[in-house]
Amino acid sequence: MNELAELVGRAERVLERLEAILPGPAAEPDWGAAVAFRWRRRHGRAALVPVAAPHLIRLADLQDVADQKSRIDRNTRQFLAGRRANNVLLTGARGTGKSSLIKAVLNEYAAQGLRLIEVDKADLVDLPEIVDLVAGRPERFILFCDDLSFEEGEDAYKALKSVLDGSVAAVSDNVLVYATSNRRHLMPEYHDENLQTRHVDGEIHPGEAVEEKISLSERFGLWISFYPFSQDEYLDIVAHWLRSFGVPPDVIDGARQEALQWALMRGSRSGRVAWQFARDFAGQLEDAAA
Repeated sequence: MNELAELVGRAERVLERLEAILPGPAAEPDWGAAVAFRWRRRHGRAALVPVAAPHLIRLADLQDVADQKSRIDRNTRQFLAGRRANNVLLTGARGTGKSSLIKAVLNEYAAQGLRLIEVDKADLVDLPEIVDLVAGRPERFILFCDDLSFEEGEDAYKALKSVLDGSVAAVSDNVLVYATSNRRHLMPEYHDENLQTRHVDGEIHPGEAVEEKISLSERFGLWISFYPFSQDEYLDIVAHWLRSFGVPPDVIDGARQEALQWALMRGSRSGRVAWQFARDFAGQLEDAAA
């Protein structure tokens, strides 16, 4: 009998050690510590990490994307008001403001209870756990997935589909997914897949592989597309950032040619390139004046 009791005691001690080692559910963060959080999983343990200094870009800083701003702003205001709103997929040319637009929306509405949780693609399998963690909170949460794309058979792909629309359990109404991608359908598309397309009674029916890829992007209720900027649009963005950095108007006018040469060297007239040029130009002025 004593041997049995000793064996049970040993087993209990082993279980206690295992419980200390095995990852448990993520603890709630200090929700008042920040308006933006990152989901991080390290050594099997997950946590929501507050972002101490989020990017303070404003909606007014995003130039020549008025239609895109209007659509995501309207959707976000509906979400904050407790009305019906859609998950959002922002796609298109690189450097045109997709990620910046989501950050600007957070800054615009953080005071009204909007919060953002950034989730890396590798951690998308944890989306159900994140949704459970924020369920019942009074804040409204955007799950932000940046530069999203998938390869065939990834578990993260299935997890995202489930959270967007495909699970038996309904997602809490205080959560939306805002994602950016350079790919409209989020997955690589191959020429041989188009060969699977069938024509039936005059109608075009895509093959199963194409249908599977379309099915994920279709779970986003709102698609917002971004396009490369024209030369004039690029220069408008350059001028905006130079003004925000305190460059005098007459100097801004004289910077046009340098801005175009900068874009030519970078091979892109994007908003990101315009911002980078303005920082370089303004920095040189400050250095010369020092």
